[in-house]
Amino acid sequence: MAAISSSTRRRTTVAVEDYLEKIEQLIAQKGYARVVDIADGLKISQASVTAMVQRLDAEGFIKYEKYRGMVLTSSGLEVARRIAHRHELLTDFLRVLGISDEKIIYDDVEGMEHHISPETFRAIEALTRHLESNPGIVAKAMSAAKPADR
Repeated sequence: MAAISSSTRRRTTVAVEDYLEKIEQLIAQKGYARVVDIADGLKISQASVTAMVQRLDAEGFIKYEKYRGMVLTSSGLEVARRIAHRHELLTDFLRVLGISDEKIIYDDVEGMEHHISPETFRAIEALTRHLESNPGIVAKAMSAAKPADR
């Protein structure tokens, strides 16, 4: 994915990012995204989803036709893919660190993915790739972090 400077990237809210990520997931899984599917996936009311979908359409992130469904525009797809990439990388990072409880990983990633600066994200990305190719570093760090058995 080509890098886009943060000054040219449109600002989005956590809610917008969650919706776009869910819409892209549904389209990838089912070939389409409907209000009912988004509501089920995000565990919110269909009325709330309808209001947000209309907003996303007005802001140019999706093309929505009532009773027919929606497709992501290029800007909506860009945001969805950026968030999916963040989610995947942060998940990888926590796994590399030895966290194995998938619920903890999911909850932590959901808390981090929308609130991390591009600079911090790039640093975590570089560190994750380095740790993946040098797994001994994590093992050594984790053993040093454990209190000595007495």
